[in-house]
Amino acid sequence: MKSKIFLYLFIFAALIALYQFVSANNMVKDKNGKIESLEKDMVQMQDSVQKLNLKVLDVQYFTLDNNDDALAYYDHLNVEDPSRYIEDKLLETNESKGDNPLVPYEGMEGDFKINKIKTLNHKWIIADFSDGQYWGEIFLKYELKDDLSVDFTLLDHLLYARSN
Repeated sequence: MKSKIFLYLFIFAALIALYQFVSANNMVKDKNGKIESLEKDMVQMQDSVQKLNLKVLDVQYFTLDNNDDALAYYDHLNVEDPSRYIEDKLLETNESKGDNPLVPYEGMEGDFKINKIKTLNHKWIIADFSDGQYWGEIFLKYELKDDLSVDFTLLDHLLYARSN
């Protein structure tokens, strides 16, 4: 009787050990599969990040901040960030009551105000304007003077047609 109990106990312990072995083996295979999948995803993400970095560099090509030759025009002015300074001066034109004086259109749903600005170099700016419903773009020439005043001259403009 004692020997049968030990035999059953041994078989039961062997079955538990076999179950643990198979379960652990399946878990290892599953985890390895997940690791391989994540490694493939990581490689794809690294490629995507590299492509986006190249795209950002391409977009930043036409900016005052990345143009040392254009920035050299403002070395004598001791302005820490000329691009930001000029953009702030342009945004100050929004403070006037009514439409922005640089926008050659009258607002239809409100006043046209400048929203986004990109300083291309030491002479040109492109800006986006809107009244909340209608929008357009202006191309400006600017001059940053020695007294830190800025003169803006409208070179070209466009107003987009609404598409409803």
